Amino acid sequence: MNDFSAVPATEPIRPIIRFDNVTKKFGDLTVLDHFDFSVTPGEKVSLIGPSGSGKSTVLRILMTLEPVQEGNIEIDGLNYHEQGGHGPFRASQKHLHEIRSRVGMVFQSFNLFPHMSVLRNVIEAPVAVLGLPRKEAVERALDLLDMVGLAGKRDSFPAQLSGGQQQRVAIARALAMRPRVLLFDEPTSALDPELVGEVLGVIGALAHEHDLTMLLVTHEMRFARDVSDRVCFFDKGRIVEQGPPSEIFSQPQEQRTQEFLRSFVD
Repeated sequence: MNDFSAVPATEPIRPIIRFDNVTKKFGDLTVLDHFDFSVTPGEKVSLIGPSGSGKSTVLRILMTLEPVQEGNIEIDGLNYHEQGGHGPFRASQKHLHEIRSRVGMVFQSFNLFPHMSVLRNVIEAPVAVLGLPRKEAVERALDLLDMVGLAGKRDSFPAQLSGGQQQRVAIARALAMRPRVLLFDEPTSALDPELVGEVLGVIGALAHEHDLTMLLVTHEMRFARDVSDRVCFFDKGRIVEQGPPSEIFSQPQEQRTQEFLRSFVD
């Protein structure tokens, strides 16, 4: 007879992202109000909801682009505030640098350096920020450019690329930093409709084939349904409803979620 009494209980998985009672204001406007949110390692989470509901603010806070007024935030075990810290984040620049090294972000508008080639855009941060030897950075960059289907564009400049190609370079650039968490802020909103599919294809492959933690703000509902482990519907700075895509898109429980999803034609 097997004795299972000595088998230790499975420890709960520690979140890689955690917002605890976070309040974010812009002047008199409260964008996040005592906001609680967590993401587990390797989880793919899509944030959906109307414009101005606080979704992108969550990403900007994680990138240390926006300080908060109240609450605590952690990423990969690091608290965004440290004992004796200073400035709007109540943390030293060294501590913030450590946080930023764990997070990569793909913005709406690509944000590539126009005077740098594709290759240099991808290797710049690993060399300058991580101190990676140039030879190793180039090897990493070429592998990533191949992965996003742009190996032949290494010597091109951003102005010579389509919007979809520029966004794929931006994805390679974010991945070159080997982040623990990858954030996507409406990555297709600045693209012509015919270019959306090529970018979503790259992101989808990342989601399905790699163990990255991904947080996506998107208005592409079918895409969110296909790539997400969890979908969170935001409205007025709070999560109204969340769950697996099959539940959120097929059987939403909250009236506000139902109203929002009815505005999209499948």
